[in-house]
Amino acid sequence: MATLSPSLLRLSPSQTLNKNPLPSSLRRRVSVDASRFPTSSSGRRFHISPLSVATSPAPQTEEANANAQKEAPKEERIVLPTNESSEKLLRIRHTCAHVMAMAVQKLFPGSKVTIGPWIDNGFYYDFDMEPLTDKDLKKIKKEMDRIVNRNLPLIREEVSREEAQKRIEALNEPYKLEILQCIKEEPITIYHIGNEWWDLCAGPHVETTGQIDKKAVELESVAGAYWRGDEKNAMLQRIYGTAWESEEQLKAYAFLKEEAKRRDHRRLGHDLDLFSIQDDAGCGLVFWHPKGALVRHIIEDSWKKVHLQRGYELLYTPHVAKAELWKISGHIDFYRENMYDQMEVENELYQLRPMNCPYHILLFKRKLHSYRDFPVRVAELGTVYRYELSGSLHGLFRVRGFTQDDAHIFCLEDQIKDEIRGVLDLTEEILLQFGFDRYEVNLSTRPEKSVGSDDIWEKATAALRLALDDKGWNYKIDDGGGAFYGPKIDLKIEDALGRKWQCSTVQVDFNLPERFNITYMDSNGEKKRPIMIHRAVLGSLERFFGVLIEHYAGDFPLWMSPIQARVLPVTNSEVKYCSEVVARLKSNGIRAELCQGERLPKLIRNAEKQKIPLMAVAGPKEVDAGTLTIRSRFGGGDIGSMTVDDFIAKIKDAVESRTSF
Repeated sequence: MATLSPSLLRLSPSQTLNKNPLPSSLRRRVSVDASRFPTSSSGRRFHISPLSVATSPAPQTEEANANAQKEAPKEERIVLPTNESSEKLLRIRHTCAHVMAMAVQKLFPGSKVTIGPWIDNGFYYDFDMEPLTDKDLKKIKKEMDRIVNRNLPLIREEVSREEAQKRIEALNEPYKLEILQCIKEEPITIYHIGNEWWDLCAGPHVETTGQIDKKAVELESVAGAYWRGDEKNAMLQRIYGTAWESEEQLKAYAFLKEEAKRRDHRRLGHDLDLFSIQDDAGCGLVFWHPKGALVRHIIEDSWKKVHLQRGYELLYTPHVAKAELWKISGHIDFYRENMYDQMEVENELYQLRPMNCPYHILLFKRKLHSYRDFPVRVAELGTVYRYELSGSLHGLFRVRGFTQDDAHIFCLEDQIKDEIRGVLDLTEEILLQFGFDRYEVNLSTRPEKSVGSDDIWEKATAALRLALDDKGWNYKIDDGGGAFYGPKIDLKIEDALGRKWQCSTVQVDFNLPERFNITYMDSNGEKKRPIMIHRAVLGSLERFFGVLIEHYAGDFPLWMSPIQARVLPVTNSEVKYCSEVVARLKSNGIRAELCQGERLPKLIRNAEKQKIPLMAVAGPKEVDAGTLTIRSRFGGGDIGSMTVDDFIAKIKDAVESRTSF
C-alpha cells in the first residue's frame, strides 16, 4: 500500500540518469519541490513537500519571470507530517477515532463498537450497525464538532480485568469483550472522553478534545469490513476519516488525494487503452492491450539487457508442477491458503505455481557444482498464480496472476556481501532508468521463529549491513522483521506524489537449500551447502506498471511511450506523404502512427488526450519542402519545422539519452 510521506533516501543529482522523472509538460503542473499550491484561507500561497502543484503554467520568458516574481504572493512551505514524525498528529488521529465512535453511538443508539486505530493518513472505526450513507457522515461530523467544541478531557484509567469485563457486559458490547480476552497485559487501561464515553485503549491521546482543529478533520468514506478480516464473521460498517494538525495541511492532503485520483492507473489504463480486467475471463487476471504490451516489452527488454550485462543467465520455466514439489519446498504447509486447488493429471496431482524458487533450484541441481562455479546467478520473468479474495483485488496492484522479475543467486558464505552489493547496484540502475531516485530502505533481522544456526544468521545479517554501508544508503533496522528462513533488505520507491511503494527485495535463504539438499564440492572435496539469495527489483510487472502509470500520470517519457510520434495530415491531400513519413520512422525503430479523417485541431486534441509525446504535422508547404512541423508535449508546444531526417535524428538522440525531445 502506498503512503504519502517524505522519503528517507534521495540520490544526488549527479547519480540520477533522468534528472526529473516527469516530462516538462507535466512538470508545469506537478513538480518536486518547485511549484505553487492553491491559496490558503489566510490569502497566502503555500506548497508542500515532497509534491508541489502549480495552478498555472510556468512563465516562459525572462520578462514574464520577472513580472511573476514581483506579483507572486508570499509562499509558506507546508510539509505534511506522518504518524512517525509527529506524535502530536498521531495523538490527534487516535483521539478523532474515539470522538467519532462517541458521536456514532450518540446518534445511532444500539450501534456496537469494535476497533478504531490510527492509520497512515487518518483513522477509522468499525461499527456493527445498519448501513450508513453520505448524509449520515455529515451528521456524524457535526456531532464530532460539538464534542470538540466542548473541550472535554481525555482521562486515562487503570482497572482490573474483572472490572473491565463487568463494565463491558453492562454496556452490552460483545466485540469489546472479545478484544478484552485478547489483551494479555494487566492492568487494563481505559480512556474516557469526559465522563460520557469510554473505550478499551492503550493510548496515546491529546489532553482535551479542544486540542483537535475541527477544520483539519474530515470524514472521507464508509465501507464494509468483516470483523477480524474473516468473511465468515459479521459485516461491519467502517468509517474512514482523515485528520491533520492544521487546516492548511488538510487542504494540502485533499489536493494530493485529488491528484492521486487523476492519476489512478485503472482510469488511465482504460482511457489510454493500456490494459483491462475482463469479467468473462475472471477477476484479477490482466489483459495487456497492444499499447500496454509495448510498454511491457520495453520494460522487459531493458531488464534483460541489464541482467545479461551483470552476469545473470536467463531462464524460462513451466507454470505448473507436481504437487510433490510444493510439499518439498514447504509451500503446501505454509502457503496453502494462497494457492489454487490441485489438478489431477494421469493419476498425479499438479499445482499452479505460486512462486518460481523451486524451479530454479531444480535447474541448479541438474549437475554437480564445484566451489569454483560460484556465484551462480539465474533470472526469470516468471508468471505465478496466487489466490486472492475478490474483495481484495485492486487494478494492477492486487491480482491473481502476475509476472515476477525473479532471480536467485547461489553463492558461498564469503561471497554474500559482494553479491548483495551487486544486487543493490543493479536495483539502483534499473529503478533510475524508470525515473525513481527516492527510496526507503529497511534491513530486517532474525525473527523469534527461524531456521538456520546462530552463526550463519549473524554472518548473513552482517553481510547485508556491510553491503548497505558500502553502498552509502541510509536504512532502518526492523528488528525481528526478517523471514523465518533468513534476513532481508526491502526497498520502497517514492513516486511523484511522495507515496511509497514496496518494490525491491533481497532475501538470504537458509531453508530451501536444506529442504532440497543442494550441495557443492569444496576445495577439500567435501560436500557443503551453498547460500541462496532471492531477489526482485520491480516486484511484479503488473504492479510496477501500475506504479509507473500513476507516477507519470500516463504521460510516459519519450523512450518508454508506446507511440512516440503521431503524424497528422492537414488535409487528405497529404495522407500519402504522411504514410511515407510513418514508414521511414518505423524503419528507424521509432514507434509512429498516422492519424487522419478529422480536422487538424481535433487531431491535435485527440493526440494530447492520448498523451502522444510528439505530433508531426504536414500541410502542402511541408510536402513541397519535405519537412514536418513538430509539436511536443514535453517542449512547451510548437517546436517548428524540420526535415524528416532531423526529426528522426532528434528522436533517436532523445531516446538514447533518456531525455525529452
